[in-house]
Amino acid sequence: MANVKVVLPGDIVDTQSDGEAVLRLGPGLVQHSDDIQATTGGVLHASSDTNQWWVGSNRRRYVAAEGEPVVGVVVGRHGEGYRVDIGSAHDALLPLLAFEGATKRNKPNLAIGAAVYARVAVANSMMDPEIECVNAHTGKSEGFGELHAGFVFRCSLGLARRLLSASSPVLAALGAELAYEAAVGVNGRVWVKAGSPEKTILVVNAIRNSEHLDSRQCKQMVKELLDRQSL
Repeated sequence: MANVKVVLPGDIVDTQSDGEAVLRLGPGLVQHSDDIQATTGGVLHASSDTNQWWVGSNRRRYVAAEGEPVVGVVVGRHGEGYRVDIGSAHDALLPLLAFEGATKRNKPNLAIGAAVYARVAVANSMMDPEIECVNAHTGKSEGFGELHAGFVFRCSLGLARRLLSASSPVLAALGAELAYEAAVGVNGRVWVKAGSPEKTILVVNAIRNSEHLDSRQCKQMVKELLDRQSL
């Protein structure tokens, strides 16, 4: 969208869909009959790559939406899988077979407190959300699964969505200066792993500091952090 559009609860949203691509609704939008309606106030956003629409706001609690990537922490285990905290009102369910190559005899063994990168598979108001670490169509993990070592921290939901953009200035500025890995969840949790604790802390601080900075300011901020730590 070229222009910023603010919506209020109850507004009817024109998604300008051509009827061929599958329309995906994110947080803040629901479908009533043939209309798309806003359930919360904020700025309307759309992704041309995935044809997903959502309402961005300063909401503190994450509301699960199908297809979104999340970073979660295992908080319990039951006979069919795990309970995972993804920051929503209810824990998500992670089935034992929702991993690449998982079978009834060969299942992952996640410890309580383990971090996972997953995709929301089921999300509706009538049941707890369900997540998966595999693409159900290809059987491949596609980057999802248990996150080993590293550090998980929280950020605002708005910053998390901006970090997922291919043009994220802070991640590009960091990538030009040092090697690191990151997994960003739209639930406001980010996993980071760098070559040392000092570099990991630098990446975390840079991401947190970038929330209200433009591209030029992000580059300058990253340079100052690097100079301060002499990395």
